[in-house]
Amino acid sequence: MPASRANRKKHPALSLFSGAGGMDLGVDSAGFKTLLSVERDIHAWASLRANAGRKLVWQTDVEALDPLRTGQLLGLRPGELGLLYGAPPSHGSHETPGHVNTPSAPIFEMVRFAEALRPTCVLIEQAPSALSSWISKQRRVVGELHRRFEALQYDLYVDLLNAGAEGISQVRVRAALVAVPAGSAFELTLCGESGIRSVAEAWQDLPKPTLKESGTTLSNHIDATPPRARERIQHVPEGAWLSKVKSAPADVMGKLTAKDTTKFRRLAFDAPSPTLFAGEIFFHPTEDRYITPREAARLQGFPDSHVFHGPIGRRTSASASLDQHRQIAESTPPLFAKALALKLAGLIDD
Repeated sequence: MPASRANRKKHPALSLFSGAGGMDLGVDSAGFKTLLSVERDIHAWASLRANAGRKLVWQTDVEALDPLRTGQLLGLRPGELGLLYGAPPSHGSHETPGHVNTPSAPIFEMVRFAEALRPTCVLIEQAPSALSSWISKQRRVVGELHRRFEALQYDLYVDLLNAGAEGISQVRVRAALVAVPAGSAFELTLCGESGIRSVAEAWQDLPKPTLKESGTTLSNHIDATPPRARERIQHVPEGAWLSKVKSAPADVMGKLTAKDTTKFRRLAFDAPSPTLFAGEIFFHPTEDRYITPREAARLQGFPDSHVFHGPIGRRTSASASLDQHRQIAESTPPLFAKALALKLAGLIDD
């Protein structure tokens, strides 16, 4: 009689391009044990380290690592890794988007590690825009990935999936790429039984935010809204955005056009949030302020115990390092990662 999932030995996993740890949370809650997380950004690395427990966390470029040497340091021989996973950027810091189909594109690092370590499965999460560009006539990245994984005896599954259906309070479609042993019975789908939640459901027990960290009873629940933004948001009704407000003064509207539907946007309590993304911070439904990093984390499905480090962002932060809002917006929702990892854990257990 097979052992219950709770009594089974956790499958070893390796996390690359780990960000602030959303994917790690989901994978580890699905029956895996992440031995090492690798992230280049200094602030995201600090967030990873703060929540790592006994897990190793390295702050370095994935491209600089030797996969075999990394496996040796973790006590893993080729074939012993259960899951290799990560959310690589669509293009590297040294590349332009027009050259994303070159072998040096970050996503091909997942193939390089898979070739050396031969994990049972590989899981990659991406923004839908990356996937659509990769299958265009100019950038046939997906076809190249299929060929490379096939040469390593994996079948590659690629699809767009609704992360919001897994119980987060956000409309969020993501691209999932999953490599499994060739010939395995696998279907890249989600059950979606939890259903998408409203903003009010995500925030129902949150206290009022504070203006600085020292005064809060909840980590990262800080209101850092600049005065000019407060002036603008006064004109926006709940669930609307500034360019939709015809009565706003010209100096408040600035250069906004009718196409600017995400800038200076208020959330609505009775609906899920639009997709969080780097470069914009949504406004609170009824208060004249940005949502706090903790409120954003709730929308993304992070537990309150997950702490974020680094500065609190402004709406158009030009910093090269990831502030708290950008770390959260660019994270894989933990519940989405868990749903995918559970399917892979089931495949390995069988």
